[in-house]
Amino acid sequence: MIFIDASALIAMIAGEEDADTLADLLAQERTRLVSPVAMWEATAGLCRSFGLSMDGARQKVKSFMSALGIEVISLGEREYDLAIQAYADFGKGRHPAALNMGDCFAYGAAKSYRAALLFKGDDFSKTDIRRAEMNP
Repeated sequence: MIFIDASALIAMIAGEEDADTLADLLAQERTRLVSPVAMWEATAGLCRSFGLSMDGARQKVKSFMSALGIEVISLGEREYDLAIQAYADFGKGRHPAALNMGDCFAYGAAKSYRAALLFKGDDFSKTDIRRAEMNP
């Protein structure tokens, strides 16, 4: 099982340098999860960084998810509690990981579902989250 952070969604949708590596990690998992928060962040990021319209970015995110069978999960009180703990332990201004709100909810969802986290960058590497890795 894998939870996809917005950073990985953006990288794969935009065809960034590490998109193939991220896609390979995603492909090895049958159960692929994302939250509305990660979808929102990816949509906003595509608009901001690539000059897409909001509708254009939203369609790219939804099409990508549909093509790869990515399931949208609901966030509840358990994910909230884990996100708050992530902020307390690893939040911006508190820890070198400097997790923002979206990062904290990705962390919380991955922990709640006991899923590996697929992400780009080094912020989550400074936490105790289980990261997506190639199967042997």
